[in-house]
Amino acid sequence: MADDDQFTEPDPALQTSEDTQRDDRDEDRYELGRDAVARIIYAVDNGDREMLLAEMEPLHAADIADLLEQISAFDRRRLLELYDREFDGDILSELDDSIREEIIAILHPEVLAEAVRDLDSDDVVDLVEDLEDHQQEAILEVLEDSDRVAVQQSLTYPEYSAGRLMQREVVMAPEHWNVGEAIDYLRDQDDLPEQFYHITLVDPRLRPMGNVTLGKLMGSRREVLLASITEETFHVIPVTQDEEDVAYAFNQYHLISAPVVDGDERLVGVITIDDAMAVLDEGHEEDILRLAGVSDESSLSDRVISTTKRRFPWLAVNLVTAILASMVIAQFEATIAQMVALAVLMPIVASMGGNAGTQSLTVAVRAIATKDLTGSNVWRVIRREVLVGLVNGVIFAVVMGLVGVMWFGGPELGYVIAAAMVINMVVAGLAGTVIPVVLERIGIDPALASGAFVTTVTDIVGFFAFLGLAAIILL
Repeated sequence: MADDDQFTEPDPALQTSEDTQRDDRDEDRYELGRDAVARIIYAVDNGDREMLLAEMEPLHAADIADLLEQISAFDRRRLLELYDREFDGDILSELDDSIREEIIAILHPEVLAEAVRDLDSDDVVDLVEDLEDHQQEAILEVLEDSDRVAVQQSLTYPEYSAGRLMQREVVMAPEHWNVGEAIDYLRDQDDLPEQFYHITLVDPRLRPMGNVTLGKLMGSRREVLLASITEETFHVIPVTQDEEDVAYAFNQYHLISAPVVDGDERLVGVITIDDAMAVLDEGHEEDILRLAGVSDESSLSDRVISTTKRRFPWLAVNLVTAILASMVIAQFEATIAQMVALAVLMPIVASMGGNAGTQSLTVAVRAIATKDLTGSNVWRVIRREVLVGLVNGVIFAVVMGLVGVMWFGGPELGYVIAAAMVINMVVAGLAGTVIPVVLERIGIDPALASGAFVTTVTDIVGFFAFLGLAAIILL
């Protein structure tokens, strides 16, 4: 009996195994597992609708969108045909643009109509703005008259503007109301947005005067005037403002939602944090892809031919820059022929400069995108990057100087590669910062074009410095 009650420590090996399994589960918590995908495809292969619905029922719309993007076009069609009327409009909002048109074409008109009716106006605008005219008409026809007019009005605003980003469903109240009147009004409404964060106070001309959070509303007594509990931070977004500037304002001032006004400063819509952060996320993704010379429209579901067409131009640009660097090398053909060691060490100088330039370039492009790099601090940032290049250049120059001496037995070659390393690292820091700033000043996207210029500069300077010094000192 005493033995049964005695505390037994867990086996460390078993505990470690359990911890590892738990960690694995945590890592996969937000991913659609391979087993789940396999079960769904199995249900599709067997035409088992009940099994498919059971497997799909617990999935979030974003997970279903991921599933549709991961499987083949053949399996996609079969799954949608079997899933049929269970298809939800939120799935369309989560889909990648590259396959959204394909899925809309597959869906039965009645299923598509039901799915679209459940979406907020901003989601419908995002859905139809990139579709062909006949597909736009098919979706607009299934909307109620008021919703159709709202979407069509939004489509008249410039692309990538606040008017395209906003939703027309706004919760507003007169500025003279008190808390009790606002609560009674909300309880009497049957068509409130599914999610909203503020009540926007307006004057008689529908001009927004302030925001009241739902938390403040519910935490105040009924007789308290709404105007006395408005948020301190209140920003109004012009309907024509660029969506990237909108996203910056949300991130900079920690906004949850903001009213959108037309040219007469009348309230026409509202932008919420989820839409603003989606723009911010798309901007970051776009910058990363462009820095790599890849189109921002690229997707894992793209076909070989379309992907090839998008990547070819930037590979062609890289070929031109590589030829320019090779022309520099050709000027020192005789020097290289007399000392083969130069050919061995040349790529090291160019590679180190290229990597240093990419580091400075990435920091600069990111700072430009977030408006942290401005005219007031640009020279300080340039000076810092040049000094960083100088310090790193000296450190690696010492390392490579020693390597050159030990590898090839003479100090002269070590001096040459050390000096070339310092020169190229300094130029890399300078070019990686100055080039994107200059491109941004003249209206060219620095994320799109900086990489090719920086690589060309570091290659040419690196080869010229190394081979030029070798020709002067060693020969």
